[in-house]
Amino acid sequence: MSDRYQGFVQSSVGQLLVKNLGLPNPTPLQRWEEGAPLVDGTVVVGGTGRLAESLPGMLDLLGIATTQAPDAAEKYQGLVFDATGLTDAGQLSALRDFFTPLMRSLATCPRIVVLGTPPELVSGSERVAQRALEGFTRSLGKEVGRGGTVQLVYVAEKAEGAVASTLAFLLSPKSAYVSGQVVRIGTHTAKAGEVTDWTRPLEGRVALVTGASRGIGEQIARVLHRDGATVVGLDVPQAASDLQALMRELDGDHLTLDITAKDAPQRIARHLKEKHGGVDVVVHNAGITKDKKLANMDEDRWNAVINVNLVAPERITRELLDQGVVNAGGSIIGVASIAGIAGNVGQTNYAASKAGVIGLVDSLKDELQDGITVNAVAPGFIITQMTAAVPFATREVGQRLNAMSQGGLPVDVAETIAWYASPGSTAVNGNVVRVCGQMMLGA
Repeated sequence: MSDRYQGFVQSSVGQLLVKNLGLPNPTPLQRWEEGAPLVDGTVVVGGTGRLAESLPGMLDLLGIATTQAPDAAEKYQGLVFDATGLTDAGQLSALRDFFTPLMRSLATCPRIVVLGTPPELVSGSERVAQRALEGFTRSLGKEVGRGGTVQLVYVAEKAEGAVASTLAFLLSPKSAYVSGQVVRIGTHTAKAGEVTDWTRPLEGRVALVTGASRGIGEQIARVLHRDGATVVGLDVPQAASDLQALMRELDGDHLTLDITAKDAPQRIARHLKEKHGGVDVVVHNAGITKDKKLANMDEDRWNAVINVNLVAPERITRELLDQGVVNAGGSIIGVASIAGIAGNVGQTNYAASKAGVIGLVDSLKDELQDGITVNAVAPGFIITQMTAAVPFATREVGQRLNAMSQGGLPVDVAETIAWYASPGSTAVNGNVVRVCGQMMLGA
């Protein structure tokens, strides 16, 4: 699957039309490749908050070069500003003071991260100042251009030591299609697990991926395997051949069943316990669409989508938790959708199911124990075989209506899930991160 428009605008004729007609001019995104450094360049660190002292050392352990004395003649791959020290609105000028002189010193596909304190955990003028950071980062994400991303990471007090995995993700090309997002660390649990090898953080862990035979599910399986996990791929019997071939390639295990079957949760739990002694990562990726406007929506079409996308993940999760199949420090990860946040014409059933996935995260985030976390990704327009069948005009609007003027790839969703799954991310709980290139709708 390719983006023909993006290929066209890179040509000499395309560049001429872009210049004269003001057409979107998407920058080819840099994505991480195995063996490459996390950040190929230097990151400028600034700010005077709770993390200012520890940031350079933390990034150094990740192999990321930093400076606190930038040179206007240099190009920088990233900027990190610690805004946790801002306690009133008047101090927000520190954002302009830090960022404005550096915006013209950014390399292609730069990464910008602002660190703050969760507004709900403070009060008065400090709460005002910290909430203001969201407007700043979302707007800067739409300004930065050239394939750049901007994120806000709220770090609770006593969770300062749990930030490394999130910075490793957000400052690297692994987060190529994630922008304008707000991540909360330590608001539900503040202790991060230990990562002994940042190149293979999932070594020794078992990951269940539903809908794993193709598309986004296949890429999730590949990335989790790359990061060291033993993957248990699950799909319907009709996809058995593709699933088995993929799992053989990844030295994984497979399970074929209909996740909506009455006994599916029990069968999955039994398989994971008997063959693997439990599971560390559960990715609810399986999903379907059956689009119709509500006036034409029959009962079977409605129920099929709700049952596959929402009822089955909820039942499976509950069974795995009740039987103690999810190991301590494990991760439960749902795949929601931008449709569940902003809605979509003809997708009342799909949007309801994906909003329900977000509700599942909300319902579990304060219930889970033993360091188990629950989070979700909400993909926007991801280029797959399914979206390739969308009518041309609709597809073009979907791909251009974001800050990066292009669609994402399945690997973008997979990398975000791998970040959640890392043992270094056990302080990241209750989050829903959009993988949408900062879609103009549903912010």
